[in-house]
Amino acid sequence: MFILSNLRSVCVSGAEMSQLSVLLPLTGLLFLVSSTFGSESSVPYPVTCVTRGVDLMEDRVVVLCPPDCTQWRVSVFGTGIYASVSSVCGAAIHRGVLRPSGGPVRVHKLQGRHNYMSSYAHGIQSQALPHWTASFSLTKPVNVPLELTSETSTTALPAAAQPAKKPLKKPSVKKALTGGNKDCQMDIAMVIDSSNNIGQRRFNLQKNFVAKLAAMLKVGSTGPHIGLIQASDSPRTEFLLNNYTQPKELLFAIKELAYLGGDTNIGKAIMHTAETFFAQEKGGRRGHPRVMMVLVDGWPSDDLEQAAVLARESGINVFLVSVAKPAPEELPMVRDKDFMKKAVCKDNGFFNYLIPSWFSTNKHVKPLAQRLCSLDSLLCSKTCYNSVNIGFLIDGSSSVGEGNFQLVLDFLAGIASSFDISDVGARVGAVQFTYDQRLEFGLFDHSNKDESINALRRIPYMSGGTSTGAAISYTTQNLFRRTGPGRNFLIVVTDGQSYDNVRDPAMVAQKQGITMYSVGVAWAPMDDLKAMASEPKDSHTFFTREFTGLAEFVPLLVRGICRDFTENN
Repeated sequence: MFILSNLRSVCVSGAEMSQLSVLLPLTGLLFLVSSTFGSESSVPYPVTCVTRGVDLMEDRVVVLCPPDCTQWRVSVFGTGIYASVSSVCGAAIHRGVLRPSGGPVRVHKLQGRHNYMSSYAHGIQSQALPHWTASFSLTKPVNVPLELTSETSTTALPAAAQPAKKPLKKPSVKKALTGGNKDCQMDIAMVIDSSNNIGQRRFNLQKNFVAKLAAMLKVGSTGPHIGLIQASDSPRTEFLLNNYTQPKELLFAIKELAYLGGDTNIGKAIMHTAETFFAQEKGGRRGHPRVMMVLVDGWPSDDLEQAAVLARESGINVFLVSVAKPAPEELPMVRDKDFMKKAVCKDNGFFNYLIPSWFSTNKHVKPLAQRLCSLDSLLCSKTCYNSVNIGFLIDGSSSVGEGNFQLVLDFLAGIASSFDISDVGARVGAVQFTYDQRLEFGLFDHSNKDESINALRRIPYMSGGTSTGAAISYTTQNLFRRTGPGRNFLIVVTDGQSYDNVRDPAMVAQKQGITMYSVGVAWAPMDDLKAMASEPKDSHTFFTREFTGLAEFVPLLVRGICRDFTENN
């Protein structure tokens, strides 16, 4: 009997192959070596501890790792899905599909991606990598022959030596790409329960349910994007929104999720997801509705309220899917009996979804997918940061001066940068005035934040007199004419007294749904500032003696606009 590790030399030289034919004269055994070697379902391909994914020629191959790779300085990049420059055997140990004693591993090549995450597992520290052009995943092989025997008939081939079936042709990546469901262009974070409460068996049922739901949602470049977080003692991000934008990749990643155990700290998981998961650098798309679907088996171990408030304020629509809710006799063990009401975007019945058991989830896949994609019902998508229209009315009179005018523009750029300006988000526009008025750019002239801020900073200084009242009337008629009431804001910045009446034009503007903030500098009279400002006057009026003091008002104005928006909507 010859152990498979002895075959490493078989594939190297013709002389050794000849020697093997002496040792193993049976033709059937020679056929096994020559005809099936290297295919996924046959004898594993021997590699070293430092062989990388990029060194393998086949898209799917079973390799044989030597023992003691933990003793080598192997490089591993990623968690679960690994960059192709990673050591295959090192990644397999890290993944938990290979023991330090070595053995066979199935390697499946994947497309490149962003945000390979670092972690420590099974004695291997993987590293983070922002981006790489190719990836691979690893699984345990099934029915891989580990040894060769000389007790083979000369008249028939052994079962393992039967000619391998011709592998199915792998579809072209270009043909396989899908745009996704264009009617569901959401960024969806799925928070799943990986606690002791759910257990391994129900965790596997949960994975099946999530996979079916993901398939129903139809991810794609112009459809929904899905990322996933596991809730346990501490939340663990498994993959980001832009890691898997094709259905096959996404379903494979869900299938590979490993059960964690621990407490059901759903509040921590919601907080973790709300704080950073939807950021653009993490794959979030500007202007796309944000949805968080939270799966809970039973009840959470921690408090959800504070995390839910942050999620709502961040424009995230939280859905809570409760499976096997607490029975009456279990209620005394539930920390907060109203956790379902407190966790969601709005307690109106739409954002809560009840499933009696993990064994009856199939019939809930379609209705839940439809609910997640109901754009008009996502009440938390609209926040001050992505919904307001802000007009800047800028004093360009001679008393301001060129240098101070630039400080005013810096101040206004600071306000604009706090909002999510896009073609489907917040908008800004600007009017400069002296005795005359000039529309510098309208609310719909620039469709992203960078363009809008650059346009602000490029405004040329006019110089002249000060007719603030006429400028308010001009702005009301020309800047806000195409927008609805309830989300329009006008910030007036002036350094002196107006030559005309400001009270009446301001009242007309406010009756048309425009909330006004007045910002005075130097010689601007407080009576004029308060006459222009919306009620309550004190919270809508700002004054500083020096132009350098304007920067301090940025967070106060942003907070005020968000407060007004929330109260009015």
